[in-house]
Amino acid sequence: MKSKIDEILRVDHAGETGASKIYEGQIKVLGNTEVGPMLRHMRDQEQEHLDTFHELLNKHETRPTALMPLWNFAGYSLGVVTALMGKKAAMACTIAVEEVIGKHYHEQAETLTEKKHSKLKKTLLKFRDDELEHKDIATTNDGEKTPGYKLMKFVIQSGCKVAIKLSEKI
Repeated sequence: MKSKIDEILRVDHAGETGASKIYEGQIKVLGNTEVGPMLRHMRDQEQEHLDTFHELLNKHETRPTALMPLWNFAGYSLGVVTALMGKKAAMACTIAVEEVIGKHYHEQAETLTEKKHSKLKKTLLKFRDDELEHKDIATTNDGEKTPGYKLMKFVIQSGCKVAIKLSEKI
């Protein structure tokens, strides 16, 4: 089970790194607009998640993914590019990412059936709820109304799924 816990911690640490960087990129472009406070709120929650997974990596003596430099760059770039496309595109990015991550956290939590993993399971479910809150915020802010939404969502979600698979192992 240790290897499964290692995978969970490694991939979730990587994911929260990417998510934090996405919001940082969006804040760089849209931080002084009406969506700036909302983006900072979501970034702050992602940072809390990242800090938690960083602590858990250390506690469980789990190495982070070797792909961290790539996720830093990719996350920030995705944030900047979607924000440059406009508020709706930034929100579309959030919907796409948070939908995948919310499902991912839920599936991970379902695999943790042993009592000794109940705290981690509770953490995953709380973070899932935070991610789904972000998705709801982005939906309320017209993310689904961005031009090319379906294609954009498909591309971003495909990238997230590849990142998940790679970060579990590498």
